[in-house]
Amino acid sequence: MLISLLAVAVGLALLVFSADQFIDGAVAIATKYHMPKMLIGALIIGIGTSAPEMLVSALSALAGSPGIALGNAYGSNIVNILLVLGVTAVIAPIAIQKDALKLDFPWLLGATALTVVLLIDGEVSRIDAGILILVLIANIIGQIYIAKTHAKAAKESAVIAAYEEAEEEAEEDHELPNPDEVNVGKSLFRLIVGLFVMIMSSRLIVWGAVELAQIWGLSDLIIGLTIVAIGTSLPELVSSIIAARRGEFDLALGNVLGSNVFNTLAVVGIAGLIQPMAVAPEILSRDVLVMCAVTIALFVLSAGALKMGGKLGRGVGITFIAWFVAYSAWLAMSAIA
Repeated sequence: MLISLLAVAVGLALLVFSADQFIDGAVAIATKYHMPKMLIGALIIGIGTSAPEMLVSALSALAGSPGIALGNAYGSNIVNILLVLGVTAVIAPIAIQKDALKLDFPWLLGATALTVVLLIDGEVSRIDAGILILVLIANIIGQIYIAKTHAKAAKESAVIAAYEEAEEEAEEDHELPNPDEVNVGKSLFRLIVGLFVMIMSSRLIVWGAVELAQIWGLSDLIIGLTIVAIGTSLPELVSSIIAARRGEFDLALGNVLGSNVFNTLAVVGIAGLIQPMAVAPEILSRDVLVMCAVTIALFVLSAGALKMGGKLGRGVGITFIAWFVAYSAWLAMSAIA
C-alpha cells in the first residue's frame, strides 16, 4: 500500500512540475514565431491547467478504468467550484464580472446539460465523445472570435480578463522572453521532456490509484473522485490562491469556469475517443447530480452577487467548503456501504 500511495504522490508532484515545463517550452516557441498573445493565453489557460486531468483520464480509459477517467473529470469540476473557489473566497471576496454571466456561464451550463443528455444511456461512446470535442472546438472558436471583435468594447470581460491573466502569468511565472532571445532548441527540449514526464507521471498516478482501489476494496470511481480529482486540480487551486494573495481576486472565477468547460468537454471527450466507457449508475445519480447542482448554485450566487455589490464573499466560501466536506462524507459512506 505504501508503494501505491508513494506512486500517486510522486506522480502528482511530477505531473504539476512537468505541465509547467511543457507550457514554458510551448510559450517560448509561440513567442519566437510571433504567435498572438491572445492565443498564447488560450494555450496557457486551456492546456496548462487541464493537462493533468486530460492525461490521467485518457490513460485511465486506455487502462480499462473508466471510473477513474470520469471520476477525475467530474470530480475535478466539483473540486474547482467547492474547494478552489471556496478557499479563494475565504481568503478574500471574488469579484464577479458581468460578462462572465453572459459569455462563460452559458458555455459551462450548456456543457453540463450536454453531459447529462449523453450519459443518460449509460455509456460514453465515440459518437458522444466526438460531439463533446466538436462543442469544445466551437467554444474555442467562439472565444477567439469574441476576443477579436469585441476587444475594445469588452475590455473588462471575463474572456479578455482570462487572456490578460495568462499573459501576466506568462510574464511573471513563465518569464515570457523576447522573441529574439528564445533558444528554440532548449524550448523544444523543455516541451518534449515536459510532455514525456507528464505522460509517465500520469501512468504512475493511474497505476497507483488502481492499486489503492484494489487494496482498500474501493471502486476506481471513488479513487478518481477523491485522490485523483483533488491531485489533478492542484494547478487551479495553487494559481487561484496565488492570485488571491496578489489581490487579483477577479481572476479566480474565470479560471474555474474555463477549466470546468475544458474538463467537461475535452477531458471526457478525449478519453471517450480513445476507449468507449460504461457509465456506472452512481455517476449519474450522485456525482453528475452534484456537479450540476454546484454549477447551477454558482451561477445563481454569482448573478445575485452581481446585483448586490458584485462579489462572492467569505460566507459563500465557507458554505462551498462545507458542501465539499459533506460531499466527501457522502463518498466515504458510499465506499463503506
